[in-house]
Parts: sequence; C-alpha cells; structure tokens
Amino acid sequence: MSVPSDMDHKDAFAALQAVCSDVIIALNGSPNSSHGDYTDRILGVMRQIQEHGRSVEPLITGFTSVYHHFDLDAETPGNGYRTLVKVVLSCTTHITQKARYIASNCSGPFFRMEHNAAEMEAYCSALCQLRALLYLAQGLLNDNAHGQLLSQEEGGLSKKFVQEYISMHKACFYGRCLGFQFSPSLRPFLQTVVISMVSFGENYKKQQTGLGIAALSFFTSGKYVMDPELRGSEFERITQNLDMQFWKSFWNITETELLSGLCRIASSVVQVNLTLTVPGEALSLPLASDPSLSVSVLPPVAHWGPGPVNMRLISHTLRQGQDSAELLAFSRPEGPQLSLPVTFNRQTSPLSPCLLIHFHGGGFVAQTSKSHENYLKSWSKDLNVPVLSVDYSLAPEAPFPRALEECFYAYCWALKNCHLLGSTAERVCFAGDSAGGNLCITVSMRAISHGVRVPDGIVAAYPATLLTTDASPSRLLTLIDPLLPLSVLYKCIDAYAGTGSQTIQPAMQLDTLAALGHDTMKLLNSITQRANTWFLSLTEQKEPSLPSSTTSSNGILTSAPRTEDRPQESREYPENFEPIRSRCLVDLQTPCTPIMKNPFVSPLLAPDNLLKGLPPVHLVASALDALLDDSVMFAKKLRNMNQPVTLSVVEDLPHGFLSLVQVCKETQEASDICVKRIREVLQQEEPSPAHRQPGLN
Repeated sequence: MSVPSDMDHKDAFAALQAVCSDVIIALNGSPNSSHGDYTDRILGVMRQIQEHGRSVEPLITGFTSVYHHFDLDAETPGNGYRTLVKVVLSCTTHITQKARYIASNCSGPFFRMEHNAAEMEAYCSALCQLRALLYLAQGLLNDNAHGQLLSQEEGGLSKKFVQEYISMHKACFYGRCLGFQFSPSLRPFLQTVVISMVSFGENYKKQQTGLGIAALSFFTSGKYVMDPELRGSEFERITQNLDMQFWKSFWNITETELLSGLCRIASSVVQVNLTLTVPGEALSLPLASDPSLSVSVLPPVAHWGPGPVNMRLISHTLRQGQDSAELLAFSRPEGPQLSLPVTFNRQTSPLSPCLLIHFHGGGFVAQTSKSHENYLKSWSKDLNVPVLSVDYSLAPEAPFPRALEECFYAYCWALKNCHLLGSTAERVCFAGDSAGGNLCITVSMRAISHGVRVPDGIVAAYPATLLTTDASPSRLLTLIDPLLPLSVLYKCIDAYAGTGSQTIQPAMQLDTLAALGHDTMKLLNSITQRANTWFLSLTEQKEPSLPSSTTSSNGILTSAPRTEDRPQESREYPENFEPIRSRCLVDLQTPCTPIMKNPFVSPLLAPDNLLKGLPPVHLVASALDALLDDSVMFAKKLRNMNQPVTLSVVEDLPHGFLSLVQVCKETQEASDICVKRIREVLQQEEPSPAHRQPGLN
C-alpha cells in the first residue's frame, strides 16, 4: 500500500494551511465579497479547516511513526492505521484543490459563491469526523497489544465505537464528499448506487416486487441528484433504520432478468452456464489419510432437515461430461435463457485436470452465483477451467450452519462427480469474496475435521474472518463507507448468527420477468403522479443547509442535537473537540451470541489444529476496505503457525470490488490478481498426497 512519507504529509498540511490563508486574503479583497452570508460562510469554514489541520497533523505524524509495526511484513504494507492516514490525506488533498480554485476564481463574474460555500462546508465536516476517527484509533493503539489490530476487550472501545457511530453525523460522506477516498473512476458509479438505494428506500414496503420498486424509484431519484445534502441525510437514515429485508431486496435487484441481461451483454461468452439442483443424499468419499478407507458425508440438515443444494456450472469450453444426460438431469431452467443448448453433435474438449469451486459474497444474506457470473465467466476463460459456484441458502431464513453445510456438501459432491463437471479434479481451488471468502476457509476446516481431502489452495478476496463486533482501525471506516456501513455489517452478522430469527425454508425468488406483468399496472397507475412530483421537486427552492442542521456562528453547517441526545463524554476526545452529532439517532442492536465466536463462523478464532491442515491461502484485500484488518490478522496467524499464506493489498477500491470488475480498469486489475493466485494454485507441479485425490467415477 503506497503511503506518503513523513515529509510528504507535513508538506500536505503546510499546503493546506497556506491555501486557507490564500482564500481568506482573496475573499477579503474580492469584489464578490459583497455576497455577505456566503462570503462569511467560506471565511468561517476556512478558519475551521485550519484549526482541524493543526490538530490532525500531530496525530498523523504519530501514526506514520508506528503503523509499519502492524503490517504482515515489510513487503506487504497494509493495515487499518495506514488506511486512516491515507483517507485523511485524501480528504486534505481534496480540500486543498478546491480551496486553490476558490482563491484563483473568487473574483470572477461567474464564480458560484453559494456552491463553493456548500462544497467547503461538506469537506470541513468530513475532516472533523475523520479527526474523531483518529482519536478513536489512537485509543485502539494505546489499548491493544503490540501488532494487534483488533480490540478483543469485552466492551471497551468496541462498545464506545458503536455509541459514536449511532450519534455521529455521517451524511456528509454520502453527499458532496461521496467516495472521495476511492479511485476517481469509481465515484460516478458510487453516486449511482447511493441515489438508487435512497430512491429504492423511499418506495420500500409499497405493494411492489423488487423490479416494480426499482422502476418507481427512477422517478424519485432526480431530487437526490440535484440535492446532495438531502441525499446524504436520507442515506444516513436508511442505513441506520431500515431492516434486513430492505437490504436483501436492494442487493437482489441485480438478480432480475432485466438487469442481469444487460450485464450479460458485456460479459465473456461461455459455452456452458448451467444451474443445477443436486438432491441431498449421503455420499461416500475416500479418507484423505488412507484412500482405501471411506468417509460418509451426510446432506445438509440444519434448521429444516435434508434438502437439495443449488449450484451453477460455468465453462468457457464445452468439456466431456458437461452435455451428458446424467448432468442435464440435475439442470433447472433459469428464466427465458436456456443455459446450454442440447446439441449432441457438438465437439467437446477433454476433461480438465483442474476445477475452481466458488462461494459468492453478499453478507450471507443476499445475492447468488448469478450476481457474480460476469467475473466468473472471465475467470473460466482466462484460466481455461470449469467453475462450480454454490448457491447456498441465505440468512436470516437460513442462519449458520446451513450455508456451511451446503457448501461442504457441494464440494464433496463435486469431488465425487467431477467427471460430470468437465474435470478430473486433480487440482482443486476454492475462491470466494467477502462472506464467500469466509466459507472458503470454513469449508476447508470442515473437510479437515471430516477427514476429506482439502482443496489445493484458497483464494479469498476481502474475506470476513471475524464475525464479532470487535473494533479495529479499518473497521472505523464503516462510519464513512457507502458500501459497508456499520449498521448494515451488524445486520448481516446478526442474521447469519441467527439471533432472534425464525428459520424457514426459503421460497423461490419472485424477482424475475414474470413479475414485470404484475408490476406494470401499478407502475402505469402511478407514473404520472410520480413524474409530476419529481419535476416539481426540481423547481422548488432548496434550503442551503442539511434538514437536520443549523448554521453555527462561524458559518459552518453543524448538526445540533439536544443536550440529552449527546452521548456521555468520551476520553478519546480532547476537551476542546467534539465531533458533529446527528439527529438521525437509532438504537443500534449489537449482535451478541456465542455463535459469533464459533471457529466455523469466525475462522480467525479457530484453534491451531483446525488451521494447521489448511492448504496455501492467498488473501486479496483492499486498502480502503473496512475488513482489511480481518485479512491482515488472519494472514499473521497463519504465518505464525508456519502455514503458507500470501496477502495482496490493492489500492483505492471498496469492499466488493470483484462485483465491480466491469466498472473501471482498477477493479479489473484487482480481479487479475485473483486470477494470478488461482493459476498458481492450479498449476503447482506436485500437490501434496493429502490434497490430491482424484474424483471417483
């Protein structure tokens, strides 16, 4: 992870102070200074930025002097402390660039005083909140053991961080400042996601299916494009208050035939894309330690008893077995698309010695292999191997351990039936992202505990290795992350842990083109009213401040909750500082159950004997991901056990970057790193005997 040197960050803060002074001088001498209120607002915010800069600089200096102690090694710089420094410097850089524009153009006739005042106020608010995160991180640094990134103290800062998350103003990070820390090529996409989410939330729980809500949301999105402050405050409300069903519905919008069909246009063409349903029947596999003996693998049974397991087979090339009647007997139709034309005169390639088994992300609560098939198609083409992606049952309807049981069963079924999948399974690699990365590790641990052959390697992208509420410097980013806010992370953990939920067998998904007809009448009935409301909202006069904000004496937008709404004073903050508080308060329920510390839920807590038999583990993390420290600490644990492990940290990308592979070149390059690691696993010359047991015909 590339970080500025000590001299660089000192230069950055010196430039910040200088340009703020330049703006103050320029405005005082500008003919536009007659714009009274707006000029005063910019002058006030510049002085406030200078004060934040003077306080933040020594904090950054302190972190840069010690953060290398928390890296995996000298060749792999990356941890949450480095990330916080990177984010703060990114914010100050944006402020410096915008301030230079103001200093150079404030005297011009076309200078928009109101717009630039709002811009600087938003970034000043962001810098204030980042300053608060630095104080919290300083508390972690003081309390944790040397090299420890996660605060595993009962209560302590982890509890205080939750209290701060509830009360701290976050809307500034979802309005004008949205995505400032990420690659510039991603920011338009992030804006689209946030606007879509806010519009979707406005129409949530109306009598529509997901596709209908998405269509209606189009007509409410205009006001959130025009009013960044409204967008930010509404996003803050949604992330803290709406239930898990909302997030499942929103994330599954990409599953609709209409949207997935559009994505499919840009994806690689494959000859095989089959959805399979495998009945739950007991399997017999050779024992890894003694192939002359066998071990019985039972079907998944948690919560509602034995049931089938769904999978998707993707193969760039049609191989032997993939067009067999035996495999096609497991296939199921998927919408209007026929996954594999049955043509018996088609030429088939021989069986591949390799097989890639994939577990998708989605927080254990949403998405399927369909959401991830675009990059899986590319992987199958680049690696020239069949890919089997497992569509495990989702929480909260199917909490732990149902997903783990289904993924393990799918792996065992694949070993036994690899000849149907176009492979001899001489070399098998697990791959997964986020929740899927967790399952790559835990399924391998389950294979060890059952005596079944383990895969030849694991490639896990930004995996969740610790599903507890422990704080870490990178997890502090959940306060500003538009894709992984803390409240959403907690909802996913709570759902997977099964806290307070009633498990039922999941129903078939309804968000298909068949639902479009049901939605059409309701859409047509409300289209005129929605359109009129939207256009009226564009012409209404907007207040320059946040709906829940007031303007302080120095002209800076600040949230001003009642005294009784403020949390108790925290020792993390100096006496002369208080972060901006929000009126959007919620009683965030902190997940708390022993299941969270189960090693098959949180593999970072697994005993050595379960991790000792793991194959080589390749972790691919993002420097700006809230779960970065999960990967760093898991890599450290494996290395301390002399287990083979690598860690790659990519720059400027958010959590979930594999699903964004078609958005920009940076996400494609990150995907290429995953492909490189998978190729290393599949092309290793001599897998160990315990790892290599060909599938049974």
